[in-house]
Amino acid sequence: MSSKQKANSDSNGKADVKTGRRVSKATGSTPAASTPAAGTPRSVGSDDDDFDDDDDTEMPDELKTVFSSSVISQNVRKFDISSFPYMLPPGIIDSAFRHFQPPQKREFTAMPLKPDHHNRPLWIDGWGKLTLESFHPLAPRVQDFIITIAEPMSRPTFLHEYKLTTHSLYAAVSVGLSPKDIIHTLDVFLKTEMPPNIIAYITHCGKSYGKVKIVLRSNQYFVETGDPAILQMLLKDPEIGLCRVHGAQETTTGAPTISGLAIAGTKDAAGIRAAQGLDNRKLNQDQVAPDATVEGLYAALDEDDGEDDEREVIHAFQIQDDKVVTVTQRCLVLHYPALEEYDFRNDTTNANLEIDLRPSTQIRSYQEQSLSKMFGNGRAKSGIIVLPCGAGKTLVGVTAACTIKKGVIILATSNMSVIQWRDEFLKWSNINPDSIAIFSSDNKSIFTGNTGVIITTYSMVTNTRERAHESAKMMKFLQSREWGLMLLDEVHVVPAQMFRRVIGNIKSHSKLGLTATLLREDNKIEDLNFLIGPKLYEANWMELSQQGHIAKVQCAEVWCPMSTEFYSEYMKASSRTRSLFCVMNPSKFQACQFLIKYHESRGDKIIVFSDSVYALEAYAKRLMKPYLYGGTGNVERQQILNYFRNSPQCSTIFLSKIGDTSLDLPEATCLIQISSQYGSRRQEAQRLGRVLRAKRRTEHKFNAFFYSLVSKDTVEMAFSSKRQAFLVDQGYAFKVITHLHDIEKTPDLAFATPGARRELLQKVLVELENKSWAQEEEKERAALAADGNMFYSPDGKPMRKGPNRRMAVAAKRTAGSLEELAGGQDMAYIERNKSVNKSAKKRSGPQSQFFKKLSGQQEKKRKALEE
Repeated sequence: MSSKQKANSDSNGKADVKTGRRVSKATGSTPAASTPAAGTPRSVGSDDDDFDDDDDTEMPDELKTVFSSSVISQNVRKFDISSFPYMLPPGIIDSAFRHFQPPQKREFTAMPLKPDHHNRPLWIDGWGKLTLESFHPLAPRVQDFIITIAEPMSRPTFLHEYKLTTHSLYAAVSVGLSPKDIIHTLDVFLKTEMPPNIIAYITHCGKSYGKVKIVLRSNQYFVETGDPAILQMLLKDPEIGLCRVHGAQETTTGAPTISGLAIAGTKDAAGIRAAQGLDNRKLNQDQVAPDATVEGLYAALDEDDGEDDEREVIHAFQIQDDKVVTVTQRCLVLHYPALEEYDFRNDTTNANLEIDLRPSTQIRSYQEQSLSKMFGNGRAKSGIIVLPCGAGKTLVGVTAACTIKKGVIILATSNMSVIQWRDEFLKWSNINPDSIAIFSSDNKSIFTGNTGVIITTYSMVTNTRERAHESAKMMKFLQSREWGLMLLDEVHVVPAQMFRRVIGNIKSHSKLGLTATLLREDNKIEDLNFLIGPKLYEANWMELSQQGHIAKVQCAEVWCPMSTEFYSEYMKASSRTRSLFCVMNPSKFQACQFLIKYHESRGDKIIVFSDSVYALEAYAKRLMKPYLYGGTGNVERQQILNYFRNSPQCSTIFLSKIGDTSLDLPEATCLIQISSQYGSRRQEAQRLGRVLRAKRRTEHKFNAFFYSLVSKDTVEMAFSSKRQAFLVDQGYAFKVITHLHDIEKTPDLAFATPGARRELLQKVLVELENKSWAQEEEKERAALAADGNMFYSPDGKPMRKGPNRRMAVAAKRTAGSLEELAGGQDMAYIERNKSVNKSAKKRSGPQSQFFKKLSGQQEKKRKALEE
């Protein structure tokens, strides 16, 4: 590191000490969430069903400072590659040189190609971006290593892009890789020389990451390190010295190994390597530079459990339980972020949970790889595992619980997901049903034994309003216990402020986040990684598809031209109302009808998604298909879902956004999207996941289908391109269909005549003016909130507050003539606005002064007669 960089680092550290800021560790987990001491700062929420993400009144000041966005950003920047800029001068100056100004940003000619570069599959630039030639013969062997040290950015068919980041290097160090191993391995596979700033960046991160750990062992907190110099530095620090337990001596032990730990569901768990078994794959040295000692590389990545004599010596000293936060903050200021590990095998105070996978259950290879990252050294690390929809994220969580065998708390996104989690635990494990408790708006139960599994929702834990008696009793139960494992389902939907409220309320020793789409439209994923822990594993969607673990999907974007009269009104409409013209486009209606008829003839089960409730109802009623939205009652909802799942007479179902994450329909093999949530990449990936778990995916040459219907030359085309970005990065290709062959020959084709299209347009215009469908939209939002669903606002970002409780009731207007309203065609004017009717009753008395006086005289005569 240059002297300038050292000065910057030192100044940053002094600034932190001077201001006394409380900062969190790089693992992203707060000791306050895992400390068993009575002094652990906790907050008590208050509402059962709603949450307000802007309300921090119940959060302790200590945790507020630790998890504030500014502090998180400051801590991330300390270890960001931007602190190590690429400074090499241009190697070639020609006519194209001016297009790469400033040269330090995109001009990398100073990195010459190696003589045998054609035998190497990997490129690198000066800012940590790695490009892998996936068509290269050595690509499969290199890919396992790159996933360990870098974040996947884009993985289409021929070129895969990765990036070295703070979190990826942190995850690599946490599984046992040293900076020397990483640099040497990259040099073996790189086509060019490695830039000096990248070497400095990896070395700097390696010196800091993984050197200090805070471990709960025998219900006592220890600060561990394998470097005696770092141990002495920590002991001499004035703040950390005050946190030591008086009278406790430093201890020296061997480094933990996976020896003796069996991950549930695996054939030979004791042989799992932290580097995903790269030592079992031998590289042909004739294809690489003569000086490349690949055997040494793989030996560096190997954890040989049998060589106990080579185990690293670990030095540790005990700290006070209520000083864990202080020690963590101080370690980060000293540029040694502390990792959190749970030594669950030596936890003797918390009761063991009687749970194991059923004998018939065996996890898949990629699930085993993801869990080996979590339990690579025999302890449980906190972090995030990313698997596509239908790849068995729930089974990974169940297996982690069966491995730790301590109390488990699961946070899901909705009440329906809570029930599904309970069913999955009973399906895959032998746990006693009485050991599973549910904490939701309509079910509050407690397990009978000393420990167990409790399943709840994020909104139930983070509520801030006054709780009912039963709910307050359940929260007290959650807060009074230590939980060995916290499972966070669909972790990408949790805002940072909400997550800090979760860990402030509940104490857990390790946290595992599960998601299929680790992205957010507000770009706050970095905060999530920092708070929970690094991304431990991310699967390749296309690789799992080729192996048959998830369905192969054909994706297509169908362009639907808009008729002249519709497009004219579309151009006149405001930006808020244009979406209704797009979804009610007659050509889109015809395309949907054609695709439904075609796939029903093939025997497919079809889901049609629409975010517009008005369009959902209009399409379903015209095509005579069942539909579900927020206003559908629970009993009717289950009846329709069972009818779709089990009846051959029902092959198509229309769903609103309530089906994005809450419903599990493995029978579906075709999905048609007629209306979506603007440019939300998350929603696109979640909806694709509805057909990834198709039961027929093992058939020869079987494909599931994903259609996105887009009105041509409208704003939908721009939104569609953004929505597809994530899936394109996963390797999916969207075919553009400009015309559906023989669509005009479809029997009973809707809106085939100009008169029918004009009639449809008239109805749309009336609805825009009327806004009667706003009632149904409000029901949709209310149902999502009542279900505890972490729903999103129209801009694709997580909603900060619950929906408006006041229903937008307006008078209903219908297109027609005065003759019709007079009863000429069995129609009559009916006032639907009840509030107006009430006010009319109040004004039913005489309004004129003359009639008021006359009415008063009549009233006096009436009273006189009564007397």
